[in-house]
Order: sequence, then structure tokens, then C-alpha cells
Amino acid sequence: MRNSLRLVFVLSVLMLGVLFTGCSGSGKASQDKPAASKNASSTVLRVGLVPNQAPDQIKAKYEPFKKYLEQKLGLEVELFVANNYAGVVEAMASNKLDMAYFGGLTYVQARQRAAVHPVVTEIDSETKTTKYYSLIITQSDSKIKDLSELKGKTFAFGDISSTSGSLYPQIMLDNAGLKVPDDFANVIFTGKHDATALAVQNGKVDAGGLEGRILNKLIADGKVDKTKIKVLAKSDFIEGYPWVVQDSMNSELEEKIIDAFLAIEDQELLKLMKAEKFAKVTAADYKYIAEQAGRLGLLK
Repeated sequence: MRNSLRLVFVLSVLMLGVLFTGCSGSGKASQDKPAASKNASSTVLRVGLVPNQAPDQIKAKYEPFKKYLEQKLGLEVELFVANNYAGVVEAMASNKLDMAYFGGLTYVQARQRAAVHPVVTEIDSETKTTKYYSLIITQSDSKIKDLSELKGKTFAFGDISSTSGSLYPQIMLDNAGLKVPDDFANVIFTGKHDATALAVQNGKVDAGGLEGRILNKLIADGKVDKTKIKVLAKSDFIEGYPWVVQDSMNSELEEKIIDAFLAIEDQELLKLMKAEKFAKVTAADYKYIAEQAGRLGLLK
């Protein structure tokens, strides 16, 4: 009996040792890799991207950025691209993302449902500022020369939540006295800037609105024939796509993320992200977008 009790005691001590060793290891890991948010225990940074082009292309494009962030932050980074803009907003609002790359309108829509704020945007390699622009295009052989002549015609927007593919084209049309959709024979939402460009080029619609930088890239890549389209209107400058984080994000991690953006010097990486470099932004930089989106019924 005495030997049996001694064996039980020895086994109990050994098991306690294993448990304490395991707890100690977990504590060290959590110190090395802080949680993305104050209420989370994950050591993975979940990053969402708006699908302004085909989702598979977007995810592949951002692989070098993913690796860069992992190296800078010491965290695993998971990229998420939804099938539409609303999907990224939903993921952010459901706390399934820690950070996301939004358009200005998507960010304004997201903050209605989630406690989020912008931290940085790119300095554009084309405009050399943090701003970019939207275009309304038609076929090069079209007799339409002015936006007012689009009344009764067909028109293509990108995603309904796209800043340069929906909001700003609607602002330009509204300034020309045209109401969407009442003053058009038909209005479609293609979901993507490239799809809008091709819909116009191929004559499926009379005109369409999309981001200028993306159109230029489509032309440069030979995906759109510049001889088959012409620009009807160009928008005022638009504040750049914001990188947005949850308000609950660990403040130390948020600063590391901002510093990582500001420190990017790799020219290939900057080229992939259409950036000269990055700059800080705040919610105030998107006040006009919020006002116009509310006026045009795009905040619901």
C-alpha cells in the first residue's frame, strides 16, 4: 500500500510539472506576439481587401505585402477578399477582420456598423498626392459629348459601394442634372472597374463610371483598347483608399502597423500597391465622402 501511494504521489508531481511547463510556454508566446485586438487572443492579423478587381487577382497581388507585414510585425497575416465590397464591410462589422483596405465610401459605410478608424493611405504614383479620381467614359465613336446627353441612355457603375465606381460618378451625374436611376433607360452594377470598362468598350452600355488609375492600367496591360473609348468627365480629387483598423486594436500593434506602412521602401512592393509611399489619414479626411454618400442615399 505504501509503495502504491508513493507511486501516485510521484505521478502527480510529474503531471503538475508538465502542466506548469505548458502554461509557461503559452505565456511567453503571448508576450512575443500581442493579440490583434484588446479582446482577442489570436496571434494572427486578419486583413481584408476590397475586390475592386477580380478577387483572386487581388489576393495574389498582395502576397508580397502579406510577407512584408509578417516580417515587420512578427505575426501571421491572413488575407481575405470578399466577392463584393459589402462582404468586407460585413466581415469587419462581425469582428472577423482586424484591418481592412477600403475605398472611402466603404469605410464610411463600415463605421456605421463597427468601431473603426482609418490610419494610412497611399501617396499615388500618378497624382503624386494622397488623392485620385473617377472618370465617366463612353465609346469613342459615340455622339454623346456631354453628361447631360446621357439622359435616357444606359449606364454602368462598378460595385454600389465603390467610391470611384459608384459615388463619384453619381456626384458628377447629379451635378449635370441627372438622377440615378430615374433619368436612365437602364442602370447596371458590374461589381468591378474592369467589368465596367469592358461593358462600355463592347457597347453593352452607353457609358460607365470607374476609377481613372485602374482604367489606365487596363489600357497599359492591353485589356482595354484606348481607341474604342473616350472620357466624358473627370471628377474632383478623391481622398485615397484608407487602411482601416478596429478601434479595439492593441495600441502598440496599431503603431507598429502605421510605422510598417511609412517605412516601405521596396520599389517593387510600392509599385504593386500603386504607391509612391504612404501617409497618415484621419476620419476628418473622409468627411466630404460621408456627406455626399448620405445626400445620395448610399448610407443605409
